[in-house]
Amino acid sequence: MSLVDERPAASRPGVLPTPGAGSGARLRLLGGFELTVDGEAWDLPPAAARLVAFLALQARPLVRSHVAGVLWGDRTEERAGACLRSAIWRANTGHGGRGAAVIRASRSRLALAAISVDALEAADAAHTQLVGGSPVAPDVLSGELLPGWYDDWVVVERERLRQVCLEGMEQMAQTLLEAGLWHRAIEAALYVVAAEPLRESAHRVLIDAHVGAGNRGEALRQFRVCRALLERELGLPPGPDLVAAAARAGGLSSGRR
Repeated sequence: MSLVDERPAASRPGVLPTPGAGSGARLRLLGGFELTVDGEAWDLPPAAARLVAFLALQARPLVRSHVAGVLWGDRTEERAGACLRSAIWRANTGHGGRGAAVIRASRSRLALAAISVDALEAADAAHTQLVGGSPVAPDVLSGELLPGWYDDWVVVERERLRQVCLEGMEQMAQTLLEAGLWHRAIEAALYVVAAEPLRESAHRVLIDAHVGAGNRGEALRQFRVCRALLERELGLPPGPDLVAAAARAGGLSSGRR
């Protein structure tokens, strides 16, 4: 079933064209919520913003009752349905009462219109890195999804995106390392280490990149930082890959100097 706007034809807004074809519609979820249409920010009330953000992170249209249950599960079924209808109308009215089909709705299903979403772009960029794609700027993979939002679905999606971006960033650092682009590899690995200080594999890439750049002292310092963190936080010694990286930095046989 195609998704159509649920309001009467007389009040139905125009459909947004596909982004990239001149629509200028963009949804920012990394670092905070912001919806812009033709360069103008839309001031959405919280319920409408939550609905737009929720739909933006879904891979396919969703059943209306499911959306109402997730976002207004503490209400009666009738009241949750009313809240959903109100949020759809407010999202599609937008700033100043000017309409656009931000949410497309049928009697049974809902989906976000064709709007570019930065969180989805970050996830796509991370997956591209995992299959050997061209490196991107590290900040493309480093944003936090909807900081300050604590809904259960946001927490789950935030961690999912964080993990795929960390994996993608670390693979990108490894790709840069293998290409001999030491300083870019160091930059990317530092992003991962800052986000996940106990991630040994990222420390290993960082150490090897410092060695490649000719900074053996910095490589050994990084090893000692990681070893201290592991011992203090987990009571564990560094793993064999990390010890081997330290050996490459200074000829250590055990990584214990």
